[in-house]
Amino acid sequence: MVTIELYNTRTKAKAPFVPLDPQNVRMYVCGPTVYDRAHLGNARPAIVFDVLYRLLRHEYGADHVTYVRNFTDVDDKINARAAETGRDISDITAETSQWYLDDMAEIGVLEPNRMPRATAYIAQMVAMIEDLVARGHAYAAEGHVLFSVDSWKEAYGRLSGRSVDDMIAGARVEVAPYKRNPMDFVLWKPSQAGEPGWDSPWGLGRPGWHIECSAMAKALLGEVFDIHGGGNDLMFPHHENEIAQSCCANGTEEMARVWMHNEMLQVEGRKMSKSLGNFFTVRDLLDQGVPGEVIRFVMLSTHYRKPMDWTKSKANAALKELQEWYQLVDGVEPLSPYPEVVKALSDDLHTYNALFSLRGLYKRVLLFDSKLIDHMEEFDSLEEAKGVFLASAHLLGLLERRTGMLTLLPIIHSEKLKILESKLNVVRVISLQERDFFDFDKKKADLLDAGVEVRVTKDGVKLVPGPNFDPAKLEGLE
Repeated sequence: MVTIELYNTRTKAKAPFVPLDPQNVRMYVCGPTVYDRAHLGNARPAIVFDVLYRLLRHEYGADHVTYVRNFTDVDDKINARAAETGRDISDITAETSQWYLDDMAEIGVLEPNRMPRATAYIAQMVAMIEDLVARGHAYAAEGHVLFSVDSWKEAYGRLSGRSVDDMIAGARVEVAPYKRNPMDFVLWKPSQAGEPGWDSPWGLGRPGWHIECSAMAKALLGEVFDIHGGGNDLMFPHHENEIAQSCCANGTEEMARVWMHNEMLQVEGRKMSKSLGNFFTVRDLLDQGVPGEVIRFVMLSTHYRKPMDWTKSKANAALKELQEWYQLVDGVEPLSPYPEVVKALSDDLHTYNALFSLRGLYKRVLLFDSKLIDHMEEFDSLEEAKGVFLASAHLLGLLERRTGMLTLLPIIHSEKLKILESKLNVVRVISLQERDFFDFDKKKADLLDAGVEVRVTKDGVKLVPGPNFDPAKLEGLE
């Protein structure tokens, strides 16, 4: 077994990972608030901690790792979406939760062992809040219950490395007359008419954001567990508050032994923003013909603690490389991962180095296959080398679509599809006006023959590459 070293945000250092119980390695990662599609930035922590999950399963055994990732299905954003659309909250959260799972599956993310919904753990949240009040760490005020930061002032802020006074000076906090300290945060709040609510000792209300993860983690992983992860935007206040309320309610010195945070994502060198026109969801990319595996490959090309820049050039390069790799392993069965790849991942999930090692192995296998070298010291045969290559890719969540060779959808043809889509919409309008659909049906048939789905709605025609997409057949279409 190799030694896994992980960077701990709390200690600001990398150290060997020693699980509390090697027979039950436990990890909790903050999941999505389910009110809309997951954007590209949401995909990064899902992929990062999926790779860690795979590595832990490889080292300790699949039956000895418990991975929990929650769904936040009670939140003001969800309430606002329900009010905006007139839809029932449960319908919205059920639909968007499934969207998230479908999109994550497309980018190769395994489903965790447990995926709790906050609304299923209200009783545990209420019980934890009652414990905090009883221990003097929380107080009720005007239908709210708030955590008293002063009750744990010496320890509060050790994750983010800031004192309470510094946080008060620099934070944007809700100013409310019922707060004893501006940094006190809500554990329970009253529900207004039309908002979801549950009975509690403090009246009809709903939980604050932070308490849900503390309650669910305790219920599913215990008072202290091995790893807690998420994006670095959650470090403060969410994770800081989780630690405070968990330690104070449970009487422990820590909540998780190791805290891990991934850096944020940029697009073409700029922060992703709707105002800049570079904001898109995972589903947007998939519908544009970008394979989920390409999204994953690009994400893995940057170490998780560094900012990741999504660019079209990186996506095209990833596509080309994946096509070549699939050709190499067509018909091959996986064996055991290449030690150099395992070593790279064990060094604080260094996916860039893992891909570097895979590329080196790929080149040597090609040289061996073409008789340009006469032996490979680690392997007895070409098939063994290919099997090790495939198993190594699987450890990264790559090359897993085993229906023969995966036919990836070339991104370079997405512009061509946009042009054809625009022209087909014009033809459709003319066809409706003249009640003659010969030209429209002919163009539609040509696109279907090229493996392009032609989706006709009241808003117009949308072209989406299907599983049998053949970009060569787009040539000559106008």
